[in-house]
Amino acid sequence: MTAPTAAVIGQLARDLVLTVDRLPDPGSSAAAGERREQLGGKGANQAVALAQLGVRPSLIAVAGDDATGDALLAQAVADGIDVRAVVRRRGEATGVIVEILESGGDYRYIEHLPPPVLLAEADILRARDTIAQSDAVLVQLQQPAAAALAAARIGHEAGRLVVLDGEIKDKTLLPYADVVRADEEESGDLGEDLLDHGPKLLAIAQSDGNLFLWKGGRLKIPLGDVAAVDTTGGGDSFVAALTAALLAGESYEEAAQRATAASGSTVQHVGGRPELGR
Repeated sequence: MTAPTAAVIGQLARDLVLTVDRLPDPGSSAAAGERREQLGGKGANQAVALAQLGVRPSLIAVAGDDATGDALLAQAVADGIDVRAVVRRRGEATGVIVEILESGGDYRYIEHLPPPVLLAEADILRARDTIAQSDAVLVQLQQPAAAALAAARIGHEAGRLVVLDGEIKDKTLLPYADVVRADEEESGDLGEDLLDHGPKLLAIAQSDGNLFLWKGGRLKIPLGDVAAVDTTGGGDSFVAALTAALLAGESYEEAAQRATAASGSTVQHVGGRPELGR
């Protein structure tokens, strides 16, 4: 059987993760314990997770035309990701995300993701065929609104599974979505009424578990006894596993369990890179 495919619309960046016992006081320094430099960004993380779960991902993102972009794309290819739709923005530096992780699990991000390394609507339109021919379309809503809307519309009109990840600031997206996933901060007042406007499944990450809503169904899965080391990337693994399960024809209940387990696995190690088995 041919593996399902997915187009992932989102961020590609160089992730630099440094662990410290505690942040230094102003004007002082601290030694880092662990250092990781890796392919990152929400789009790339989700594409890596999909590949690990047996889905063939295409990444639609922006990289600069620098050596960092070269190295990250080479890593993506090694991870089983189709990068032909990645835009190389001439004269720009590839995005960078620095994570400072304290021993207790508290983190701080410092990001250099200027507008040139975000997707424009024109980038999405050039990738129309890749999006329309994929079985699922994952859209990170941290990208500019026009790009996100164009990607969701193309996927919906092609009859694909459209998964939105993030805060719904533009309600015109809803008719094009099959699944909406948001964390507790992003979810705002999202509730069952959202299901009357297009989406068939709503997944909300809460402090004590993951809430799943669909017409005629409601499921809350507790987080369990997971020892979270670094919550970075947990949501990305969640979205990828939920998508993989739905593409495999699993029920919402089964998909919810798989998504929660994948997220729980990822938060048990440093850095947002997924380490999911097939």
